[in-house]
Amino acid sequence: MAQSLSNAANDGVDPVTELPIQELGEIGLNTFAPYLMNRIMGRYNDDLRRQMSSLGLSTPKMRALAILSVIGGLQMSRLSVYAVVEQSTLSRSLDALEADGLVRRETDPDDQRVSRIFITREGRETFAQIWPHMEAGYQAMFDGVSDAERSVFVATLQKILTNVRQHDF
Repeated sequence: MAQSLSNAANDGVDPVTELPIQELGEIGLNTFAPYLMNRIMGRYNDDLRRQMSSLGLSTPKMRALAILSVIGGLQMSRLSVYAVVEQSTLSRSLDALEADGLVRRETDPDDQRVSRIFITREGRETFAQIWPHMEAGYQAMFDGVSDAERSVFVATLQKILTNVRQHDF
């Protein structure tokens, strides 16, 4: 198998689709979706950093509060997936959020080895302070984009997520 992949790469043919493999220069950065998505999210997160830091939040902390404001009582492993944060980083962030009284952990009644994480009233109040900035950034992304275009774009992103996700949620 490794030999056939190596030969296919040398031939410039994708071994699965049997189509010619394009180089990044041929595709172009302005049409390479992963590059565009990274730039967009990088810009969005950079714009939020000032507001987050004034509230003592980092991107992982903000993401955890955002997810927990919508879905409470998540196990760390699931919260990590939803927040797109590695578990080790999320664990440290949750320790700090808990110390600040913004989240609380409760033992899972079905599995004493597992904790579930909940946002506190103080956590909701903190998230309420950052949300207007998140919403403004979200709206700015879609400036000049029609509602129909936005709807198709979001539906396309949902399909892509289904294609690449590793979990059933």
